Amino acid sequence: MSMQAVWNGTVIAESDDTVVVENNHYFPLDSVREGVLVESDLTSVCPWKGTASYYSVKVDGAVNEDAAWYYPEPKPAAAEIADRVAFWRGVEVRGS
Repeated sequence: MSMQAVWNGTVIAESDDTVVVENNHYFPLDSVREGVLVESDLTSVCPWKGTASYYSVKVDGAVNEDAAWYYPEPKPAAAEIADRVAFWRGVEVRGS
C-alpha cells in the first residue's frame, strides 16, 4: 500500500516503501517533496534508536515547526530507519 504524508492540504511525501517503527511510518528521504523540509536545531534522544534530528515542514509559506524527525546515525537496532523521515504535529499519514 502506498502511504502519504499530508499537511495543509498538500501531499508532502508518498511511498510504497515505508518502515513502521512504534506506529510511525518512516518515509524514504527521496520520497519527500522537494523544498518542504527545513532544518531545525531540535534534537531528542531515544534509548534504542539514538539521537533524532528534526525538520520543520513548510508548505505554501506556512510552517509547522519540528513536524518531522529522522535519525542521522541510528543505533544498530534501528538501522532500518536510516535515511528515512517520520512526521507528527498535525501531519496526517494515511494509505492511498
